[in-house]
Amino acid sequence: MKRRLVGILTFAAVALIGAPSSARADVLLTPFAGVTFGGDASNGQATFGGSLAYMGAGILGAEVDFGFSPDFFKDDNPFNFTEDEVTSFMVNLILGAPIGGSNASVRPYVSGGGGLLRSSVRGVFSDISNSDFGINVGAGVMGFFNDRVGLRGDVRYFRSLSDPVEDNEFDVALGNFNFIRGTVGVVFKF
Repeated sequence: MKRRLVGILTFAAVALIGAPSSARADVLLTPFAGVTFGGDASNGQATFGGSLAYMGAGILGAEVDFGFSPDFFKDDNPFNFTEDEVTSFMVNLILGAPIGGSNASVRPYVSGGGGLLRSSVRGVFSDISNSDFGINVGAGVMGFFNDRVGLRGDVRYFRSLSDPVEDNEFDVALGNFNFIRGTVGVVFKF
């Protein structure tokens, strides 16, 4: 089964690399701000970061996404003297169809990929940090005011991966750490 998966991934990579270049491809830089909620997050905590994406005139693209969430685990205890944060660095594929053709001003999309999830809690008597591989899936929409500037709204689910308790074909299982991130950002198209 592992050979079959490697073969499929190799074929997909060769197909993407060997695909003809589009008449209009865009690089998208999006600084964003938002909130984390659900799962292990304290609801409504601020998050910010940015993404750098490449979208062809077609429907397929790729993205690097960085997010930083200070005070991720905060609670309402006034005697909580800890500092905590969660950082995510993900590489994603984007599948998004422009409405009205390749030069359209609205593009809904779905995305998914994997990367690093790092959590850290620093207190008076302890310093705990954890780095795990993780996955994320999400959906959103980009809308442009002109050829260069627009807005992007996005909701993503993040989950850590861990070593499986029992052997499985992929030697990986879903971990316990998870949260949802909702963001809005300004998109700059190059």
